[in-house]
Amino acid sequence: MNRMKVAFYSTQPYDQSSFEEMNQDKTHQFLFFDIDLNAQTVKLAEGCDAVCIFVNDHADAMVLEQLVALNINIVVLRCAGFNQVDLEAARRLGIHVYRVPAYSPEAVAEHAVAMILTLNRKTHKAYNRVREGNFSLNRLTGFNLHGKTVGVVGLGRIGLAFCKMMCGFGCKVLGYDPVQTTLPDEVEKVDFEELLLKSDIISLHCPLVPDTQHLINEENLARMKNGVMLINTSRGALICTKDIIKALKTGKVGYLGIDVYEQEEKLFFRDFSGYIIDDDDILRLMSFPNVLITSHQGFFTTEALAEIALTTIRNLDDAKKGVKTENALT
Repeated sequence: MNRMKVAFYSTQPYDQSSFEEMNQDKTHQFLFFDIDLNAQTVKLAEGCDAVCIFVNDHADAMVLEQLVALNINIVVLRCAGFNQVDLEAARRLGIHVYRVPAYSPEAVAEHAVAMILTLNRKTHKAYNRVREGNFSLNRLTGFNLHGKTVGVVGLGRIGLAFCKMMCGFGCKVLGYDPVQTTLPDEVEKVDFEELLLKSDIISLHCPLVPDTQHLINEENLARMKNGVMLINTSRGALICTKDIIKALKTGKVGYLGIDVYEQEEKLFFRDFSGYIIDDDDILRLMSFPNVLITSHQGFFTTEALAEIALTTIRNLDDAKKGVKTENALT
């Protein structure tokens, strides 16, 4: 196997640790950068054979053209989503793009469940109260998940794993997916409008593509039950932030749990404690007592990190050999 030199963008210490663990025999040479890939930083990959990117990197046509100018025609994503890559431009330029579609469906699905339980039973508030010596139960009332109707938008591997978990709670599960046709018997497939109308809880597990951008908007929010719980562990731009803030203010949305955010690339994976956050929308969302925000940690388990590293290295090898697998996007 030819040794490859790979530039990693948007890396954190845990990325470097997991990839070095999987590359102990030094089959490849990895260069780790903590900044994102964009038109200004692409030059850091000079002399490399490939680049590895994450959710907030920018592999648009301009960047891809610069990569080709550097004799780089392999882009591997260490994530499932691929909205950050201009695939049409990649095909035109002859760039091989691979992703990690299923590093750990259960990791993200379990995080969505954790958000539901936290918002419902208010365990985060109870934890803080007890630490301050307040053992009151006032304003901590939740509801039984058993018997509730849960709508799942997107029935890929993560969505199906989430469906199975919610069935285990005794929920009625409705699923919507314009592509997926084979479903477990316990999941009722419905159209999108019916899912919005009937669900007590709605969880988003679909990719960000032009048809799903701002899927949750003023019009679709109006179709939902009053007080609905909405969970998003997929991509931030599935939700129109301005519209969700309005729905929270009116009480249309009773609970919101987001592990992703429309403008997260300016915030997530960084430490802004002690600084002024220059984002009025995230500050407004943080001010609601019925909103739970985590910073894109749904994937963040030991098992998932190991699988991401292993699959990404396999994708590098396959791309180098010209082998097209189910992970190949171009």
